[in-house]
Amino acid sequence: MSDPGHAPDAEEGGPPELSFPAPGRATITLNRPRHLNRLHRDDLLVLQDHFSQLASDTALRVLVLTGRGRMFCTGFNIEELGAAAATGGGSGDPQLFEHTVDALEALPVPTIARLNGGVFGGATDLALACDFRIGVTGMELRMPAARLGLHYYGSGLVRYVSRLGLPAAKRLFLLGETVGAGQLLLLGYLDALVEPAALDDEVERIAASLLAGAPLALQGMKQSLNEVARGELDPVRLRAREQRCATSADLREGLAAFAERRAPRFEGR
Repeated sequence: MSDPGHAPDAEEGGPPELSFPAPGRATITLNRPRHLNRLHRDDLLVLQDHFSQLASDTALRVLVLTGRGRMFCTGFNIEELGAAAATGGGSGDPQLFEHTVDALEALPVPTIARLNGGVFGGATDLALACDFRIGVTGMELRMPAARLGLHYYGSGLVRYVSRLGLPAAKRLFLLGETVGAGQLLLLGYLDALVEPAALDDEVERIAASLLAGAPLALQGMKQSLNEVARGELDPVRLRAREQRCATSADLREGLAAFAERRAPRFEGR
């Protein structure tokens, strides 16, 4: 994937863009580079539309989420946040950001956050909702909720604790420190840290590995692992996913390919 950050006529940007660069692959690009890809209410609604479309796309195998320009995202537009607080939550969905991030986490296909730059505020949770996060040297993260007087929403707190552990979650939320790329790797926030020039190669490596897996098994285990992390594993749902894979054409193909010492050709059925 080429970095979309240098198109001179796209500096102003607009809502997040959805593209399909190759069969089985989708990319969502946050698209307000002049404002460091801050998210407006309309952007969240567009993201929800994109996620809804992708959730029903049976041909999709992997989604990459990235930003245009030098930052991944600076979170929700602070001016709109202030307006919502002044009106007691604003109009429409008062949990719009939370519901948007939850919709990303709930996508059945594996997701990769291509962190082309800094991650601030609610964007830290947006990236955390992805299954993998690839960052670049020089990037930073900051969660300023406590410095704004904001109590963060529940599902975001659960994501932080279940993915990073309680000590890391307290450090990031309560201290509000700016954390550099190396520390983010040590904390487990990043799965890989590379030089900017190597970002696309690393994203491609992980995407290719995901594309080589059996779609039903990947999707089922993603759901089950997330439920385990949240303490919500339902044995009935788990057994149903196991059974679906056990009777699938993908399993038969995987076993045949192993016996024949060839690459499997999975079809997601």
